[in-house]
Amino acid sequence: MNRSPHSLTQFAIFIFALSVPPLCAHADDPPNIIVVMADDMGYGDLGCYGQSQIRTPHIDALSEQGMRFSNVYAGSTVCAPSRSVLMTGQHTGHTTVRGNVGKGGVKGLAGRDGRVPLKASDVTVAEVLQQAGYVTAMTGKWGLGEPGTTGEPNQQGFDQWFGFLNQKRAHDYYPEYLWLNGRKHPLPGNASPKPTQYAHDLFSDFAVDFIDKNADSEQPFFLYLPYTVPHNKYQIPSTDPYSGTDWTPNEKVYAAMITRMDRDMGRILSTLAQHEIADDTIVFFCSDNGAAERWEGRFDSSGALRGRKRALYEGGIRTPMIVRWPGKVPAKKVSDAAWYFADVMPTLAEIAGAGSPEPIDGISVLPTLLGRVQRELDERILYWEFFERGFQQAARRGKWKAVRLGPERPLELYDLSQDASEQHNIAAANPAIVQEFETILQTARTQSQHWPVK
Repeated sequence: MNRSPHSLTQFAIFIFALSVPPLCAHADDPPNIIVVMADDMGYGDLGCYGQSQIRTPHIDALSEQGMRFSNVYAGSTVCAPSRSVLMTGQHTGHTTVRGNVGKGGVKGLAGRDGRVPLKASDVTVAEVLQQAGYVTAMTGKWGLGEPGTTGEPNQQGFDQWFGFLNQKRAHDYYPEYLWLNGRKHPLPGNASPKPTQYAHDLFSDFAVDFIDKNADSEQPFFLYLPYTVPHNKYQIPSTDPYSGTDWTPNEKVYAAMITRMDRDMGRILSTLAQHEIADDTIVFFCSDNGAAERWEGRFDSSGALRGRKRALYEGGIRTPMIVRWPGKVPAKKVSDAAWYFADVMPTLAEIAGAGSPEPIDGISVLPTLLGRVQRELDERILYWEFFERGFQQAARRGKWKAVRLGPERPLELYDLSQDASEQHNIAAANPAIVQEFETILQTARTQSQHWPVK
């Protein structure tokens, strides 16, 4: 593995975890794994989640062919920490990268200080799958390590990667260069006033090419595809099929970005079918956090949920999640099971027949994906914290959701089974539940030198 060595303790824990006998019934013939993640796409932006203006036929078909989840959460309400949670299986009270910018860290490619990379001792889901015999690749937006740091994808379990390291630079869809396996990959077509090399399309091409090259391999593959659409800047080669509408320019581009991503999801699924490996591949589709703009009155990107990106209310952290694995994951099924990005690590590890490193905060939801009842999800604690507007926290247990908007602010309490829009704070009527959450918020986290809390 091309990475800095772990400490002896971390290394011993990792090897021990990988030696644990797997629970997965499919370990003898593990499937290929594809995780696709949109950037700043809201809970209500897909047709299968109620969207009526933006066309997403291929993702809607994916939902029909698999399972659609209504209570799945991102790792955070912004980019970098959400991805850190997904990669490490640790929630934002424990994972290394707890915000887009922290104290210390390094200067990013966009010139800003405080970019905190994953540590050499962090164990990612890519490393777990790599150790289990998978060929691993990532294309799109990384956001967990600048050049020359221990957070680079090749240092964190990816055999191949192509895309952006710095999340700020990823706002530009016509960059001068991308990164290919640790080296700058020039894009000469973007040097002119009329650029021609659209980054999103290049990621899709890389993904399809990776599938083509590994479809007949004896090794299974893991493809992580964190797209940059529909994050702004709002740039796209064509706003079709919305060019003729009376929408604003940004509305046209936003919708066209999602439809373009849907087109490329169709390409990926078609490539699996052409190689006759669709039944041997599990596909996940989600978003990294809530919508940056609610687009109220046009798309209602948060749906009926309160808030958007940078909020710990449901609109900021609840994500679409669709999972397809023909013959294994039930088709045309909607699940209200509550889980989050911290569960991705142990779930993919079990699918691959591998163990998960410790400590992590997630648990495998493979039984839920296979259509079984998983009672351990009902009352467990899901936890988030956020730092850009002062120290904020949120937690969910069962139907209850607690939110605190600052250390000196009163705790808010919502019953999501009756109030998914979080319109009615019922903390005053439930003092015992509030006290339980007070304890949870005090004990769920550890201190971080990069995001200290007094």
